[in-house]
Amino acid sequence: MLGNYSSATEFYLLGFPGSEDLHHILFAIFCLFYLVTLMGNMVIITIVCVDRRLQSPMYFFLAHLSVLEILVTTIVVPVMLWGLLLPGTQTISLTGCVVQLFLYLAVGTTEFTLLGAMAVDRYVAVCNPLRYNIIMTSRTCNSVVIVSWVFGFLFQIWPVYATFQLTYCKSNVVNNFFCDRGQLFKLSCNDTIFTEFILFLMAIFVLFGSLIPTIVSYTYIISTILKIPSASGRRKAFSTCASHFTCVVIGYGSCLFLYVKPKQTQAAEYNRVASLMVSVVTPFLNPFIFTLRNDKVIQALRDGMKHCCQLFRH
Repeated sequence: MLGNYSSATEFYLLGFPGSEDLHHILFAIFCLFYLVTLMGNMVIITIVCVDRRLQSPMYFFLAHLSVLEILVTTIVVPVMLWGLLLPGTQTISLTGCVVQLFLYLAVGTTEFTLLGAMAVDRYVAVCNPLRYNIIMTSRTCNSVVIVSWVFGFLFQIWPVYATFQLTYCKSNVVNNFFCDRGQLFKLSCNDTIFTEFILFLMAIFVLFGSLIPTIVSYTYIISTILKIPSASGRRKAFSTCASHFTCVVIGYGSCLFLYVKPKQTQAAEYNRVASLMVSVVTPFLNPFIFTLRNDKVIQALRDGMKHCCQLFRH
């Protein structure tokens, strides 16, 4: 505990409750999830870069999404695993906490901006197929990705600055496995109502600012697909959007529960579960979502494996 009117210079991350045996089980599970996440997303990035059949805007955006998934899980999971393996050592400096929270929020904001752009890309592909190559040029795609990254990192400067302008005098124990903003507010002696309200409005702007074009795009996409006379044509058109739509549902669902609430200081268990969804489960699922439902990616993986086997034989 810290004395009144003093501020923390480091934080202790409480991590997960439970026995040492439970911690070891969780360590094995999350370590497996992390390794599969790294491998799956790196495979997607590699095949998109080397396979000419995947040189299109959809897969260009997918490769950048995979980079973001690797980053968002790497920002959080190694620290969490260290705390599970060696309980009592999960301390993080004030500077480390600032960096972790900023990167976590900035990468997440970039990811949602990119998901909104990917929805518009699918709209153009389904509803304006003849103009697709004219609209979605390499210059347009590069500009969209650059704007997404720049916006994500610039947008989160003030929220993180405002968070760490608070005085943390109640305790330096963060009841989560990373520097969770909601739990940091609980440690402050300041009146945080106004700051929390501004952050709530900013979270709405980010999530709904990218969700609205997604909803509008899929409204037009579904309307167009329903007008296709053949069942096989409808199925083929929908298959190009199914992976992105599934990713949107999982990603937005978990973040709406975590960030879009007027009161950031939610129950620790609530924040812990939602944070696991965002930083562990979603990055783990995305490679499977985008490969198992995509014939081009599956074929590229098969051809890549055959090529690797031939190299090993020789």
